[in-house]
Amino acid sequence: MSLALDPAAQDLLFREARTANTFTDEPVTDEQVQAIYDLVKYGPTAFNQTPLRITLVRSPEARERLVKHMAEGNQAKTQAAPLVAILSADNEFHEELPALLPHFPQAKDMFFAERPAREQSALLNAALQAAYFIVGVRAAGLAAGPMTGLDFAGVQKEFLDDDHTPLMVVNIGKPGEDAWFPRSPRLSYDEVVTTV
Repeated sequence: MSLALDPAAQDLLFREARTANTFTDEPVTDEQVQAIYDLVKYGPTAFNQTPLRITLVRSPEARERLVKHMAEGNQAKTQAAPLVAILSADNEFHEELPALLPHFPQAKDMFFAERPAREQSALLNAALQAAYFIVGVRAAGLAAGPMTGLDFAGVQKEFLDDDHTPLMVVNIGKPGEDAWFPRSPRLSYDEVVTTV
């Protein structure tokens, strides 16, 4: 292999990592979530923008409000997961660009003055950050259960505002009994990579 990352770390982050459907009741602490974020915040984005927003659903009352917006097949596992995070894109991310991109502060107005441009960029870059977040959860020795089977409009109305677009809900914790579905196939290198 020509990868610099240790094979055990490769397995932890990718080869052996799976989407968990059940979890133990071991709690996920705020310190663990902070460590995850402090690692994944360095993932690259366009213009160093940081549109991802993470809403941790911890209280039983908030969990009930969320579960009712999940698809039927996602309700029980969302109810039982030690921690649930709503990942969303902040469409007003451009307000932070002068601080995040100090060598090019005019990018805020030059590229993102119009709402449709911001929404498109926020969606793409928050999705990148969401992927980093999932890998960060794995790096913490936890399992992630990302889901898009939900009522997006309902989640937005219940937990967010018009400036935030929900991307997914992620269940987080130590995998429980029978946590995994069988591994699904993946495309091979030759099916994906073209050289021109």
